Amino acid sequence: MTMTKLGVATLLVAAVLMTSGCDQAEKAAQQMLSKTAESAKQAIDDTHKAAEQALNEATGSTPAEPETSAQDNKQSSQAI
Repeated sequence: MTMTKLGVATLLVAAVLMTSGCDQAEKAAQQMLSKTAESAKQAIDDTHKAAEQALNEATGSTPAEPETSAQDNKQSSQAI
């Protein structure tokens, strides 16, 4: 194998390794983003629930709507 062919082969192997590394980094970033979005949604839901409870306690009224079920929360989380 000549030096040129060896250099080309090395460059091709390096390119393939970098591409696979980029794919793995992208997948990891997508998973992290998904977990972050889920955490943010949960924080918003918890804050909303606490605010409704505080308002109801302050006004002495009962909630106008029943609380959503865990299944509804899961479905809306998947939409994100």
